Amino acid sequence: MARAAGGPGPGPGPGPGLGLGLLLLGGLLLPGGGAAAAGAEPCQAPRQWEGRTVYYEHGTGRNTRAAVSYDGPNQRLRVLEERKGLIPCKKFFEYILLYKDEVMFQIEQVTKLCSKIALTEPWDPYDIPANSTYEDQYYIGGPGDEIMVQEWSDRKPARKLESWVGVYTVKDCYPVQETYTKNYSVTTSTRFFDLQLGIADPSVFTPPSTCQTAQLRKMKDEC
Repeated sequence: MARAAGGPGPGPGPGPGLGLGLLLLGGLLLPGGGAAAAGAEPCQAPRQWEGRTVYYEHGTGRNTRAAVSYDGPNQRLRVLEERKGLIPCKKFFEYILLYKDEVMFQIEQVTKLCSKIALTEPWDPYDIPANSTYEDQYYIGGPGDEIMVQEWSDRKPARKLESWVGVYTVKDCYPVQETYTKNYSVTTSTRFFDLQLGIADPSVFTPPSTCQTAQLRKMKDEC
């Protein structure tokens, strides 16, 4: 359960929010999946990994694709926005979020111009909180080409609708999708793919030298 607070925008029983979360995931529910997971407990998600994400803001309809390095023990996140073709007047950024230091660096990929911005929200790891509510178990894909996942949420008996739904693989507890809702509407969703355990190069969490003279305001992504 996580959202990159202040970053690029790459962090409940059955009800409207859950149904929409399933629709967004595009998973295929196969018979018997839920029954097989009776008494399920939240799995332990990997604490360090690298991969790719798509972060979707439903209010604006904007997708942000990025390469991500995730360091749970040290509460660090690095997000490198991916270029998908030439987009006129569009800037792409690298974000380095250091939650223990309560600071985020925003680096423009071409000029290396850097902004230093305070992180005001606490670290929220990509995992399934221990007090989460089990929602479902099902396969993504189809016969012969499928992965079993579990769906968890923050729904409680006193509050029927969820504000967070997380989908994680059963085998190794990799994140597949996280969806956040507010006032009956989905606000953001993040899809995860191409994950690899560990951090290949820890220096990705070190801001470039241009951040020694960083400005204190966030840069816009348009010209």
